[in-house]
Amino acid sequence: MSGVPTSFHLGPFVFHLYGLGLALAAYVAYLYARRRLTQCGVELEPFGRFAGALIVAGLVGARVAHVATNWGYYSGHPARWFAVWQGGLASFGAIAVALPVGLYLQRRWWPATSLAHFSDALIPALVAGWALGRVLGPQFMVNGGGHLTHQWFGIHYAGQFGERVPVPLIQGFEDGLLWLGLVGLEHWRPRRAAGIVTGVALFVWGVVRFLDERLLLAQQSRSGSAGVQIAALVLAVAGLVVALRALRAARSTPPH
Repeated sequence: MSGVPTSFHLGPFVFHLYGLGLALAAYVAYLYARRRLTQCGVELEPFGRFAGALIVAGLVGARVAHVATNWGYYSGHPARWFAVWQGGLASFGAIAVALPVGLYLQRRWWPATSLAHFSDALIPALVAGWALGRVLGPQFMVNGGGHLTHQWFGIHYAGQFGERVPVPLIQGFEDGLLWLGLVGLEHWRPRRAAGIVTGVALFVWGVVRFLDERLLLAQQSRSGSAGVQIAALVLAVAGLVVALRALRAARSTPPH
């Protein structure tokens, strides 16, 4: 059985499915985010620049974190520091850099819009894009699978021996369920509880990411497994704090 393909040729050109998949997912998330922000009455004029800044910051952070946590390998292969088409983007590196950039630009370009309302509108679109990106991106990268397995669902991945747990597909399914849950929460939550969608998203995503890393990847991952697990728990705790504060603020706000 052949492995999951990582690229295809079109004449003299080579297209890497990993990058193409991530680009498509980012574009879908961008369109969906514009629609959600419009529904919330947010001015869209600076959003193109905002999205571009987040993408660049996320890519830089994700690659730097991956190279840093695998320095034993990359120190001897400097030519591969930028070879993102071979895989190697650390999720929490992207968050660590893109988050402060996003917070700064939100304050600068939408000072009249509260951060809680803005993030509640934006995060479901990011989760939807992330779900699509897991299926269309890491699924087609080198070393994209998890643990070795002999179960029926095992898949051969380029660069890895034997059948592997299809972690990207599992994570895409998990993130898709999270998106459905967030959309449902929007219709259920008290309208005054601004920030609850953001808090729940951070909490659930952090817990699930911790479990994925510990149970499906663990030390077989080359992206700093222990650091990923710690970062995931920190994100989950931050999400819980945000959700509880949103609920407390909603209870203390008198109805109109």
